[in-house]
Amino acid sequence: MDLIAVTERREMQHFQHLEDDVREQLFLHAPRSFADSDERDLLAIALGATLYVPATRAGLADIVVKRASEGVSSMVLDLEDAVADHEVESARANAVDALDKIASTDAVGMLLFVRVREVADIHKVAASLTEGRAALTGFVIPKFGSESGPVFLDAVADASELLGKHLYAMPVLESPALVHRDTRDLELRTISGILAQHRERILAVRIGATDMCSTFGIRRDRDLTIYDVRVVVDVIADIVNYLGRADGSGFVITGPVWEYFADHERMFRPMLRATPFEEHDAVRFRQHLVSRDLDGLLREIALDRANGIQGKTVIHPSHVAAVNALSAVTHEEYHDALDILGADAGGVQASGYRNKMNEMKPHRNWAHQTALRAHVFGVTNKGITFVELLTALVDR
Repeated sequence: MDLIAVTERREMQHFQHLEDDVREQLFLHAPRSFADSDERDLLAIALGATLYVPATRAGLADIVVKRASEGVSSMVLDLEDAVADHEVESARANAVDALDKIASTDAVGMLLFVRVREVADIHKVAASLTEGRAALTGFVIPKFGSESGPVFLDAVADASELLGKHLYAMPVLESPALVHRDTRDLELRTISGILAQHRERILAVRIGATDMCSTFGIRRDRDLTIYDVRVVVDVIADIVNYLGRADGSGFVITGPVWEYFADHERMFRPMLRATPFEEHDAVRFRQHLVSRDLDGLLREIALDRANGIQGKTVIHPSHVAAVNALSAVTHEEYHDALDILGADAGGVQASGYRNKMNEMKPHRNWAHQTALRAHVFGVTNKGITFVELLTALVDR
């Protein structure tokens, strides 16, 4: 097999679609490029907003290329819930055809995955690819559990050998055995052991909150975040507790999907404070975000980060800018992280911004993650907030 096309570095860069003068105005340190051959920990952070698209879509390769030109850096071609049962075979063939076409375009550097239904799909996709092996980053495994997980991961390893490149797996945690309180701890312990055995194969762990809600007949309202749904947030907390530890045993965990993107009659007040937008002469922009239900998404992204979660599944292109804009590292965060990482001993010192205390040992893991985010999402100039960055992304 000719491995040149597979091993050649194909790079992507967040916010590369912005004009150079805009990037210079926004960033102290611009985002650096990344490729699927980079270190796993860096690549997992680089996922950012991962856009799902049904693999049944006509012109699938053109859609991916268009999204790449609009700033999308990771996508999933979906064969599972987004596809009707009788369309699975045609969807799989469509996904393979799209990957083969994408391999000869600028979008080949995107982090591209196929979400399969069953183990056999992994082999069928890998065996059918020609040039498309250069475009494929890995597979998303739905309803990952203690019984099915090892078989799926072995299949991804086999596909890697077949294609001659390292393919990643992203398990989705969403099964009833995980959600139910009486079986959760045993399931999570077992899953933790399985993932540890395949550590270099696991890029990130994804949370399937829609299926979790379905277990209880719940559909989250657009006026609420997932963190208002207690039976689901309890599961998320346990997933982070078992799988998100910063002691070297954990994994990057990505946030669940926000499924709303259109106007609606609101029951509660908007979730975005007016002051940051007033200070930056962006009141009308705030109204636009609220009208598109993006205020709820922004709130949920902030809560994701507060709960140890990086990046997010998205199902609408308008959500990508919000997730990635809030992933950029602010000038203040960056300099706090530098101070912490630069300290040889413990202790505490005031932030350079004189508004908080930095504790050198307890904050070190945070500083390390912040440095990874800074590498792939950049560091904003002093005084630049998510308002300016999001405005630049949305106004293009």
